[in-house]
Order: sequence, then structure tokens, then C-alpha cells
Amino acid sequence: MKRVFISDCEGPISRNDNAFELTAHFVPNGDRLFTVISRYDDVFADFLKRPSYKAGDTLKLILPFLKAYDVTDDKMRKFSARNLVLIAGIKNTLDHLRKVAHVYVVSTSYEHYIMALCQALDFPYENTYCTKLSLDQYHMTKEEKEKLQNIAKEISQMPIIEIPFKARVLNDFREEDQKIIQRLDEIFWKEIACTDCGRIFSEVNPVGGSEKANAVEDIAKRTSVALVDSMYVGDSITDVEAFQVVKENGGLTVSFNGNQYAIKNAEIAILSENSIVTSVIADVFSRLGKQPTLSFAENWSRNALMKSSVNQSLLNGLFRLYPGELPKVKIITTQNMENLAKESTEFRKKVRGEAIGRLG
Repeated sequence: MKRVFISDCEGPISRNDNAFELTAHFVPNGDRLFTVISRYDDVFADFLKRPSYKAGDTLKLILPFLKAYDVTDDKMRKFSARNLVLIAGIKNTLDHLRKVAHVYVVSTSYEHYIMALCQALDFPYENTYCTKLSLDQYHMTKEEKEKLQNIAKEISQMPIIEIPFKARVLNDFREEDQKIIQRLDEIFWKEIACTDCGRIFSEVNPVGGSEKANAVEDIAKRTSVALVDSMYVGDSITDVEAFQVVKENGGLTVSFNGNQYAIKNAEIAILSENSIVTSVIADVFSRLGKQPTLSFAENWSRNALMKSSVNQSLLNGLFRLYPGELPKVKIITTQNMENLAKESTEFRKKVRGEAIGRLG
């Protein structure tokens, strides 16, 4: 029986944050604009738990601004293909895993980016889940463009919200951050929502949070493989609910260069610049299942690897890449979680850059 390997895209497969990069390229001060909105997304997805709001909805909140600066579907496709940056070794990883498991990619990314990725990796697009979108179908008047450009400028000048460790209600935030949250509420759910382009918010459904969990369950139905025989790899807040549904059903969850959200919800942490480590862990899982894989990760060392039954060509490749110290693989526990989250977050920034690495 083939088991199932499911991976998030940005982080475990590529170094990009495509939506951030699109916004930074096409919108003045777009990097700051995206970062402010992304933190607002974190506030409601993980802390204030607004009904119907889910992690990853940043990808619909920025769309009116992309439209206001004349971004088209064609521009998104060309930019995505031109700026694609893959994690080292990922094509070999996916090629190997497709021989031993059912392989799927579940991503919050826009379909324009996922299509470019599939073409570069020779990976079947039908084995992906991503955010469907046609920006060209939305229309915007000259007045709306000017209004949205002014709003983009206003947001890009806002401080980035600081999230208190145990925040659960708005009053737990600093007074200045409460004002920013309230102003962003007005902007998105009153000022933009009432425009013609505002229907984007109800029509575009980013594949994050609960949608990733739904995708995982759909994959189980498509493959007729129970979730206990599924391995999920993710790195961010958009993966939390997918991690939870896989783990609750006995499957294996792995953080690859994950931030604090991934570390808190996964069972194994990988810190590596090369995906060959994912290949090794997934190879063990595909043959032996969860418990032997956890034991294997717990004893991660050169000697243990040499005595293992891991595919020999994978081992040779791993040792050739790392003749000295191996990349870090750790079982996540309540005792090491806090320190591991800090270490993994810093490593994430090293691999993907400071601006992308600090996003939720």
C-alpha cells in the first residue's frame, strides 16, 4: 500500500512568498503594506478568532491594491515564473517520493504561481490545491483606483501590530495597536467592501487554515488512504489546522524551517537548506509508518543513519552534501518547543530572507 505525502508549497518546496513578492514589486512600499496586513491576519486567525476568518486571508485582502496598480493575470503568471526560487534538492525529493507514495501539494498560493511551480518541477497540477483567482474579471473605476492607492499609502505608514503572548480579546492589545486594528477593520470591511471590487472578499477563497484541513481530508478520499498513513509537511500559521487534522487521525506532522505556529503544532522539526532531509524522513514513513519514523527522528545521527534501512542513494546523497554536521532533525516536545521555535524561526529567515522569514 502506498502512503500519502502532502506538503505546503512556500517554505518546504520553494523559498518564495509569492504574494508578498507580487505586492512588493507592483505596489509602492508594497513590502510594508503586505507585512502590516499579514500581521492583522495573524491577529484574527490565531488570537481573536474572528468567525469565518482564517489564516491566509491576507491573500484576498491585498488583491484590491494589486488591481489598483494595474496587475493582471498575465503579469502575475509572468512574474511568478520569472521569480521562482526552489528549495535546493526539491525536484529530486518530489521525483523520489512520487515513486513510493501518493504526493500532493496544498498551498495558499495563487494558482498563477502554482502553475509556474508545477511546470518547473514537472509536477502534476491536478495533484495540487491552491487559491483560485482571475483578477481580470474585476473592474475598477479611476476614482476607486485613486482611493485604493491612497489607502495603500495609509496602511504602509502604519506601525506593525505587536501581538501579546496570550492575547484573546481586543483589550489585551496595546492601545495604539487597538486603534490600528479598528482602522483596518473600517478599511477592509466598510470602505473597500462597499466598492465594486470589494466582492473579491466574498468570491476569492484562499486555501489556508480550514481549507487546508479540508484539502487533506479530500486527498484521503481521492486516494482511499486513511490519514493515519499520511505525512504532512508545513511551515506556518496557514498549516496549523492541517497539522491538527492529520495528527488527530494518527498521521505524521513535520515542520520544515517552520515559524512558531508550525513548531507548536508539528511533531518533528527539520532545519535544513536542502530538502533531502525531507526525502529521508518521508522515505522511512512511506515504508514503515509513523512510530518507526518518530523513533528514527529521535535517534537522528550519522551512525544511526548508516545502520538504518533508508534508501541507499538517499543516504549517499545526504552524506555527500553534509560530510560534517548533519542538518537538525528534532522531535518537538513541550520542554524544547520554545527554544526550538526561536531557532527554527531564525533559520527560516536565513533560508528565505528576513522579510519573508518573519511573516506568519
